[in-house]
Amino acid sequence: MDKYGFFIIYLIAINLIGLAVMYQDKRRAILHRWRIPEKTLWLIALMMGSLGTTAGMWLFSHKSAKARFFIGFPLLCVVQIMILCAIIR
Repeated sequence: MDKYGFFIIYLIAINLIGLAVMYQDKRRAILHRWRIPEKTLWLIALMMGSLGTTAGMWLFSHKSAKARFFIGFPLLCVVQIMILCAIIR
């Protein structure tokens, strides 16, 4: 595996986790069950999972009414993509 192989696997995994967590939190909200803390959602996004959490927000219409998520997740995603591009160069 090349030098970026494990990192690419990590990125795929953390973003799939971000997507799944957003789905789970939306389901729990609908069913009036215990919710996933917002700190956890942000932690996953900060761990390079912002693309997955943003996709989950849009796909499942979850947390999209809250400005800190509606603006924060996509903004974080753009920043993380810029960092990745700088690293790859």
